[in-house]
This record gives sequence, C-alpha cells and structure tokens, in this order.
Amino acid sequence: MVKTLEIDDQIFHKLVNFSMNNFQLPPLAAKIYAYLTFDFEMNGVSFEELVEDLKASKSSISSNLEILLKSKYITTLNKIDERKRYFTLNPDYVKIRFGGIIDRLEREVDILEDLQVLVKSRKVEENSSFYINKMDIYTELLKSNIIQCTNTLDALYK
Repeated sequence: MVKTLEIDDQIFHKLVNFSMNNFQLPPLAAKIYAYLTFDFEMNGVSFEELVEDLKASKSSISSNLEILLKSKYITTLNKIDERKRYFTLNPDYVKIRFGGIIDRLEREVDILEDLQVLVKSRKVEENSSFYINKMDIYTELLKSNIIQCTNTLDALYK
C-alpha cells in the first residue's frame, strides 16, 4: 500500500503530544488524530492505511477509532462504489469544541455574577471591595472571550 499522506514528523509528534495533553486522548488515538490532520484535502484515510502506517494492530486501531468517533473528533466517509469506510477529521469539530468552551465560560460567568450579588449584599469591607473589583475584571474577561469565540465561530461557519 502506498502512503497517501505526506507527514511532517516534527509537526506530527508535536500534535500527538498536544492531543494527548490537551484532549486527554490515549497515545494511539492521538496518533490517529494527528495523522488525519495531514489529510488536507479531506479525502479520508482507510482503516488499512492507518494499520499499516501507524504500525498498530487492527484491534488497537479499531478501538481508538471508536474513541475518536464517539468524542466527535473524526467522522467517516463512504465513497461511491466502495464498501470500506474512510476516516477524516470532523469538519464541525471546531464548532463542537468552541461551543463547549462557550458553554463552560457562560456557566462560570453565571456563578461569578451570583457570587458578586452575594458579596455586595454583605457588609463591604476594604478587602471585599478589592475582591469585587478582581471578580469584575475576571467576569469581563470571560464575557469578552465568549464574544470573541462566538464571532470566530460565526465567521468560520457562515
């Protein structure tokens, strides 16, 4: 089988480590995700190619593909007149990922606003006003991040 993807080893290893550390992916799932990242034309990569190029067993590749499919990092393609499935990065993953980030930020803002109401309803001491000021600054940062993420998603998915 001929490799269909040209992989830059240095970037590949950086992406594997990033995926393991930031997405909490197992090592082989991170390798599959990194490998699929080099499918710039989004043609998809076959199961057989993953087994051969990543030098892993069929069962290991299969179980790690399931992890990536369930967490929506990847998706499958079915080509006309072919029975085999091809795997590619999920084109909507950025929307899913940043949608989750926006949701967490909004929940944190809600909690902070509840805390601010509680602190302001109590006797304000010198230290409390310092605390309120810091909380206001942090809340505004979170709100501006929500706006920025929302605007970016809107621009990406018009």
